[in-house]
Amino acid sequence: MSSSLRVVAISVGFAIVATLAVAALILAANRPTLFAAAATTSSSTAQSGILTSGDATVSRKPDLAVVSAGIQSQQGTAAGAQADLAAKAGKLVSRVKSLGVPDGDLSTAGYWVGPVYGPNDTVTSYRATEQLQFKWHDVDNVGKALDAIVQEGGATNVSVSFGLNDPKTAEAQARSLAVADARSRAEAMASAAGVRLGPVVRVSDLSTVSRSPVGLGYSAAVAPVPTQVPVGQMEVQVTVEVDYAIA
Repeated sequence: MSSSLRVVAISVGFAIVATLAVAALILAANRPTLFAAAATTSSSTAQSGILTSGDATVSRKPDLAVVSAGIQSQQGTAAGAQADLAAKAGKLVSRVKSLGVPDGDLSTAGYWVGPVYGPNDTVTSYRATEQLQFKWHDVDNVGKALDAIVQEGGATNVSVSFGLNDPKTAEAQARSLAVADARSRAEAMASAAGVRLGPVVRVSDLSTVSRSPVGLGYSAAVAPVPTQVPVGQMEVQVTVEVDYAIA
């Protein structure tokens, strides 16, 4: 082969290689890119435990009475009803204070003035009401206070309920007993399951409920004998939930 023919063949070969290379680049550019993600694994191990609850009830004699005393007036006008109510309220407040109730233990629980409707939704009169509330610490003699505010103070709607001046002390005792009750149950469960009880993981106070005697309703009629209000006992109930680990 002559030198001129070899030059032509080499040139053609380079041209073919260059064409193939360009084609490969074009195909690579149009091909979707694939990403290889490293496989990851996650594992969670649930902690074994014993979840139980405990209950306790502590009884205490109430040392606080909360007395609610209401008065009302009905007149032809709102102003008249309000003025008459003010006079009655002044009389009642004076009688309450004369019993030795300090200003800090006396408050207004409600006040209302509004129309009274008759047939065909017509306004026939206006009524004004006020509800006073005071704390009475001599619970064994609360009947005397009720007689005084009704017979001499003019109260026409009276009720009384009982409570504790410091309920937190009884609640703390009930809570300790409830936690002990929860532990006793958890130990029994652990023994039945053949495992050992571990430390406390979580504890929750689910409820703290104080139940006192039902309030006493009282009419405006003059009582022929002194009013008797048995105080009785009130209950402080606590429920806890405790989560123990298994040792």
